[in-house]
Amino acid sequence: MCDDPGVTDRLQALVTAPFRGPGLATLRSVADVVLDPWIDHSPLRILNGAQLAERVQAEGADLLIVESDFVNGPVLDTGLRAIGSCRGDPNNVDVAGATARGIPVLRAPGRNADAVAELTVALLLAVNRGVVRADRDVREDQTYRDGTIPYQRFRAWQLAGRTAGIVGLGAVGRATKWRLEGLGMRVIAHDPYTADATHSLDDLVAEADVVSMHVVVNPDTTGLMGRAQFQAMREGSIYLNTARAALHDTDALVEVLTAGRLAGAGLDHFDGEHLPIDDPLCAMGNVVLTPHIGGATYDTEANHSKLIADGLVTLLGGGKPDNLVNPEVLA
Repeated sequence: MCDDPGVTDRLQALVTAPFRGPGLATLRSVADVVLDPWIDHSPLRILNGAQLAERVQAEGADLLIVESDFVNGPVLDTGLRAIGSCRGDPNNVDVAGATARGIPVLRAPGRNADAVAELTVALLLAVNRGVVRADRDVREDQTYRDGTIPYQRFRAWQLAGRTAGIVGLGAVGRATKWRLEGLGMRVIAHDPYTADATHSLDDLVAEADVVSMHVVVNPDTTGLMGRAQFQAMREGSIYLNTARAALHDTDALVEVLTAGRLAGAGLDHFDGEHLPIDDPLCAMGNVVLTPHIGGATYDTEANHSKLIADGLVTLLGGGKPDNLVNPEVLA
């Protein structure tokens, strides 16, 4: 329901994204809000263009804020004044179509940087110290599994003093960098668009004890970690990917893990966001797998809420928000 249904001269905002914290209060200061997050529905509800257009018209919305719903086709013909996509990359919005109609589109860059960086560290620690396997041994009353003591099975090198290689020094890469440095690691980086990333990919994989992926998927980065790169990684090193599965050749990763060249891997993404239970990775005790939960924090939602709401306030006040995707519409 609208926060104040008696008011009719204020802007109306339809929000189908999770929205919380100071950003929600800011949004309510400039519009009546219908808050109906897609993630609160069971089963999950993701609206296509036609369904979303119907909802926009039913609510009389001037502002539309989404996270997973698709903003295209008839949605763009409903007279919206602005669209907010609670993603770093608003790929669920037809930006070209919105631009052609003069509709500003806002995004939420870096909203989950800290969350993904924290999961990256969690995966690294879990892989390096065998946390998941050790937990299983305790639960199964196998402290002395196969006649060994835990100290024998779970010895590992300390991370302090080791070298971590970060591929991609964007918001997540930088958030990961200082955390790894805080663990006492030396951090090197590869990113052709960033001056302080001084290593080529080939040099990085050959030098690093840990390789962590933090780049966006595009034609230049798809399959970036292939057979040659995995073969060139240091023996006993660890591979982490909390970005996207398309960045690596999974078959090549399985090969080096099976051969025992790598100490292990931590992965938060899979093709189609699904990993069959008979996949070789599922049988590897030195691989820790999580189902795309890197950004799954309440703070991520609060961050994108503030970014979108502040951008809307700036936009409605005649300014140019830093997170405006199509500034040409202001001309």
